[in-house]
Amino acid sequence: MKILLAHNNYGAYSGEEAVVDRMDGIFRQLGHEVVQLRMSTEDVRDTFSGKLRTFFSGIWCPTGVKAMRKAIEKERPNVVNVHNLYPFISPAALRECKKAGIPVIMTVHNYRLICPTGLFMRNGQPCELCLKAGNEWNCIRHNCEGSLPKSLAYAARNAVARSQRHYFDCIDRFACITAFQKSKLIEAGFDQSKITVIPNTVDLLENRMIAQGDYVAYCGRISAEKGVDLILEAARRLPDVPFKIAGAVRDHSLISRLPQNAELLGHLSGEQLHKFFSDARFIVLASRCYEGFPMTILEAAQYGKPAIAPNHGAFSEIIGEGDNRIGLLFAPGDAGKLTEAISALWGDKPLCESLGKKALAKLQQSYSTTTALHEWQHLLSNLHFSVKDL
Repeated sequence: MKILLAHNNYGAYSGEEAVVDRMDGIFRQLGHEVVQLRMSTEDVRDTFSGKLRTFFSGIWCPTGVKAMRKAIEKERPNVVNVHNLYPFISPAALRECKKAGIPVIMTVHNYRLICPTGLFMRNGQPCELCLKAGNEWNCIRHNCEGSLPKSLAYAARNAVARSQRHYFDCIDRFACITAFQKSKLIEAGFDQSKITVIPNTVDLLENRMIAQGDYVAYCGRISAEKGVDLILEAARRLPDVPFKIAGAVRDHSLISRLPQNAELLGHLSGEQLHKFFSDARFIVLASRCYEGFPMTILEAAQYGKPAIAPNHGAFSEIIGEGDNRIGLLFAPGDAGKLTEAISALWGDKPLCESLGKKALAKLQQSYSTTTALHEWQHLLSNLHFSVKDL
C-alpha cells in the first residue's frame, strides 16, 4: 500500500523528526511505498510577520489544507499517517482526508491534543488543568508559554480543533507511544477503541560490550523542564561521585556554577555518544514534566545501563517496579530523594549490573525495531480501510 507521512517540522531537528524519519524506514521495511508531506517552521518565528502568520495558521492554514489536498490527488495514498500538524498543515487539513475517504492514523508524540503546550506542565510542575476543565482557558489564564500572545495562540488553535471535532471525526486510529498517554486521551473523551499503543523503538547494537562504567550520565537538553538543576544539586551533595552532562544548553543559568565533580560535554553524536553511554555506570533523568517518551532510557539500555528517573508519566511505565524494574524511581522534583537513589545505585554494583541486564532484556522484548514492525503491520492489517484496492 502507499502511505502518506504528514509532518510539520520544528525549527530545529528534534526527536520527533527523528521518529518520523524512522517511521518512513519502518513502513518501507514492511514493503509499503512511502511519500511525504513535510512543512517547516524554521526561521519563520524570527520576524513579526512570521509570528503573525504562525498565530493564524495553527487555527486554519489554507496553504496546508491545499497541500494536503494536492498530495492526496497526486499520490492517491491508501492511508495517511499524521504526526505534528502545527502550524502550517493545521488540523483542518484532516478534513481533506475525510472527504477523500482515506483513513488516517495519528502518531501521538506528546499531549498536545489535550494540552495547548503539549507538556502538561506549568511553573515547573505537572499540570492537567485544561484536561480537567475540558477547555483551554487555563493556558491563557496562567500564561503557560510565558508569552501571552503565544499562550493565546496555542489555546485558540486547540479550542478550534476541539470545537470543530477535527481529531474526533477524522482520525481512524491514534497510535500512542505509552499506555499513560492513552489513559489521558481516554480521560479527555477520545474513543478507547480507536487508540492503540506502539512505543518508540531503537535498534539493537551488535557486538556490544557491557561493562560497569565510572560516572553518572545525563543526556538531553540543558533546560529547566528537564530538571537538570536537580541533577546538579545531587552532584553537589555527592562530591565523590563523578557526573557527566551531555546535551545542548538551552538555559545557561543552570550551568553558571557547575559542581567540581560535574563535567559538561556539550552535544554528542556518533562515536562520542557511543562512548558516553558505554563508559557510564547508569543514567539519570529528572524531568519536571511527564515527557512523551524519554528515548534516553532506551539508548542507555542498548548498552545494558539502568536509569534513575522521576516516578511520574512515561518514566514510571518504562522503568517499571518490583522484580521487572530496569532502574530506580524517585519522587519528582525532590533533589533529596534523587540524591538517595543515585547514592544507592552507585554503591551497589551487583544491583546496577542486574538492572542493566533487565533493561537490555526489556529493550529486546518491548522496544526493538522488530517489535515495532509487527505492531505496525498488525495495526495496518486490522484497520477497516474504505479504499477498495487494499
